Amino acid sequence: MNKKELRAKYKALRQELSPDKIEDKSLAIANKMLQLDIWEKTYFHLFLTIDEQKEVETEFILQILAGKDKEIVVAKSNFETLEMTNYLLTDNTKFQKNKYNIYEPADGIEVPNAKIEVVFVPLLAYDKLGNRVGYGKGFYDNFLSKCPEDVIKIGLSFFGPEETIDDVSPTDIRLDYCVTPTTNYSFR
Repeated sequence: MNKKELRAKYKALRQELSPDKIEDKSLAIANKMLQLDIWEKTYFHLFLTIDEQKEVETEFILQILAGKDKEIVVAKSNFETLEMTNYLLTDNTKFQKNKYNIYEPADGIEVPNAKIEVVFVPLLAYDKLGNRVGYGKGFYDNFLSKCPEDVIKIGLSFFGPEETIDDVSPTDIRLDYCVTPTTNYSFR
């Protein structure tokens, strides 16, 4: 399938999930993620859940990262430039919802891309090679292209991989891992 078809398929599959299922599967993903060999890293970039899109709830991952005293980085998106500015999450971080229902930091301590070691990447679908389908704006491919070459890219999904994505672009950046409620897929 191509990206457009996969977006439609996985948006529909997510819509079938009840709030309780989303919570249960998100907790299972957070627990499964504990098995990854990433915990010696310090700077973790985490996306904040868009409830209306029925995304994986990242609150559980946030709690794990905070419990392990990791530096948590969250982004603010610029829809004109399709770039993200990254901020350190602190007790003083204030959030606001943008017009796309994305919670973003209002301001804060900016973190350069060069410091980021692990990125949790939102997605709709992915394949057995680690290619992913997002929402189509290119925010994460743009952002990841500016991160250190060895940054660890981890997708989070309620579902298993597709065999292949037919229309992968040269600018698409592959995942290193994808964590589901039952399996950690490695593409390294």
